[in-house]
Amino acid sequence: MLETWFQRLPLAAVFVLAVAIVLASLSAGYGAGLRRSKRLGTHDVGPIGSIVGAMLGLLAFLLAFTFGIAASRFDVRKKLLLDEVNAIGTAVLRADLLPEPHATASRRLLKRYVDIRVAQGNQLKDMATAIAESEAVQRELWSHATELAKADLNSPIGALFVQALNSVIDLHTSRVTVALQYHIPLRIWTGLLSVAVLTMIAVGYQFGLARRNNILIPLVLALAFSAVVLLIADLDRAGEGALRVSQEPLQKLQEALNKR
Repeated sequence: MLETWFQRLPLAAVFVLAVAIVLASLSAGYGAGLRRSKRLGTHDVGPIGSIVGAMLGLLAFLLAFTFGIAASRFDVRKKLLLDEVNAIGTAVLRADLLPEPHATASRRLLKRYVDIRVAQGNQLKDMATAIAESEAVQRELWSHATELAKADLNSPIGALFVQALNSVIDLHTSRVTVALQYHIPLRIWTGLLSVAVLTMIAVGYQFGLARRNNILIPLVLALAFSAVVLLIADLDRAGEGALRVSQEPLQKLQEALNKR
């Protein structure tokens, strides 16, 4: 439930929330450090600096690790898109070899299928509508494959078309699964947030002990951390944000089909 809520949270809200958490953690640490400094009557931070440095290193490692997961899944989405374009192109070519009226009907359905995918990629259709329409086209295509199989079970052309159509359907399932279900696990986000809060409290505590009240440094730190978190969240989400898989291969296929 919490994971679903986080995935639905707008990216702008993720950025603002990260900034607020970092600034609140720094403020809490600074207040605790300042009180201790006044009580002890000293500005000496002692071994705190080394501990803070180690914690910042750990936070940097977790950010890099999480970024790697998001970047890897972004690359998978790109590969699946290209594989789907190739599979659809193969299905179109094999549809040309089918007997009529299946050849014309199959080419028309495959063109409509590509139009739906391009519209969804350009945000002219929402993802749920595009998925429903794509699966409806798949069912119509499969009905033609079924009729061909019933007419001649030993037809090599029919078998090749069925194989290509299977690839199209399988890649559709893979793309939907990766886009909608495969995200950075909530436990990783929770671990990253926990380490970030503890690290920022430690940084603020060090500032408080040293009695360094400089608003610029905490603000820069909060913005830098939140910018990286925003980048990771953007990479992790398929349907929103600035970092989206290019639809150019699908668009080129659409142009080629429109010329046929």
